[in-house]
Amino acid sequence: MSAEDLRPILYSFRRCPYAMRARLALLASGTVCEIREVKLSAKPAELAAASPKATVPVLVLADGRVIDQSLDIMRWALSRNDPEGWLTRADEALIATNDGPFKHHLDRYKYPHRHQSDPAEHRAAGLAMLETLESRLEASSCLSGAARGITDAAIFPFIRQFAEPDRLWFDAQKLPRLHAWLVAHLAWPLFETAMVRLDPWRTDDAPRLFPG
Repeated sequence: MSAEDLRPILYSFRRCPYAMRARLALLASGTVCEIREVKLSAKPAELAAASPKATVPVLVLADGRVIDQSLDIMRWALSRNDPEGWLTRADEALIATNDGPFKHHLDRYKYPHRHQSDPAEHRAAGLAMLETLESRLEASSCLSGAARGITDAAIFPFIRQFAEPDRLWFDAQKLPRLHAWLVAHLAWPLFETAMVRLDPWRTDDAPRLFPG
């Protein structure tokens, strides 16, 4: 059996913020895996077989175990190797607020037709939560201290997504520290590597390694 056969398999989607943060942690930990880019409108049967939720990210380990929650993938990868000490800068409450209330408003701001929502109402609610992050960044350049940690990597993809629908509006908000934090993460070499473009995976494709 080759070394490639023992590598984890990651089902991913480039633009999904949950998959983004999983990829960031895998990169930070130096974990090499086989990556399978998923087309959400045509999910492969192998994804559903690995995890009944059939949404990305899903990590299938060499021993057959399946990790199908993005934060669990991050923690698994970093527990194996955490050269930058990301796990020492974890704010679980802040991450939970991002994944719960903030994501709720983000979805209803970005996809109002899908949710039959008032985008202005949810944009305002999301902005109020970003002001909390702005206050947090008054004390340090990152969300859990002077150096980037798992909190930053877990939250950043969602702030990026919130900025996308109307970047002129977002940039006009009085959030100078958050703007600087976002710009720094967008220019982060690890993020550039995490955002590699891949064709959707098909069953007969040869394995593609990540990072390639």
